[in-house]
Amino acid sequence: MIKDRKMVLSTLWIFLVLNYLYCDVLGFMEPGLLKQIMSGTLENGVQLTPGFLLGASILMEVSIAMVLLSRVLKYSLNRWFNIVAGTIVTLVQIGSLFMGKPSLSYSFFSIIEISCSAFIVFYAWTWPKEVA
Repeated sequence: MIKDRKMVLSTLWIFLVLNYLYCDVLGFMEPGLLKQIMSGTLENGVQLTPGFLLGASILMEVSIAMVLLSRVLKYSLNRWFNIVAGTIVTLVQIGSLFMGKPSLSYSFFSIIEISCSAFIVFYAWTWPKEVA
């Protein structure tokens, strides 16, 4: 069993970010999506405003930052940052499934992303107190 939780958590965040990115890349291949993006409005009514894009950027940065923070933070902060960040991205991903009708590929990636982020929360939650 791997005992270095920092390394495992960081690797899980890398895995999660790569799934987010590839899901988005494949999404651009869905018929009509690029046209919606170019118009600034998605079929589910989401407006691609600068504020929306900033929010999406911040949300993605949470996961990207956790790759580094999982490796460098001390036990207590590390544990809580992983629990909080993992919970946030899990809830957002679940919520995204109810915004319009997700494609099969989006649903597939969402299952993987939700499972991974929920596991991050569980893995951090069950992290035994480190003895100094």
